[in-house]
Amino acid sequence: MPHAELKYSADLTIDPQAILAEIEAVIARHDPGAGACKGRAHAAPVWNHSHILVQVVMLAKPHRDAAFTETLIGALEQAVKARLTQPCFFSLSLDFNGPGYVTNRFEGHP
Repeated sequence: MPHAELKYSADLTIDPQAILAEIEAVIARHDPGAGACKGRAHAAPVWNHSHILVQVVMLAKPHRDAAFTETLIGALEQAVKARLTQPCFFSLSLDFNGPGYVTNRFEGHP
């Protein structure tokens, strides 16, 4: 289950929910078995230079190699930038968690 996080200066007029949904769709097109992409967005009330930082983290798997990473980064960058309307600095990070990471769903106590 991938995770996406947006951190951006509050002067940007963006639709973070739409960007997070687009990130999930891009991941699904490149890796149909990835599952839902958890996401959250943080608008920074204090900043220096207008910017957006997109961080995506996925579990490391054999098919997520260098070629996969390069292709997915390019697709994510294109998709997010298509939703921006103002000039700003742009950063994107795609990282992979190793075997010391667990992700699942807590259903509550019976």
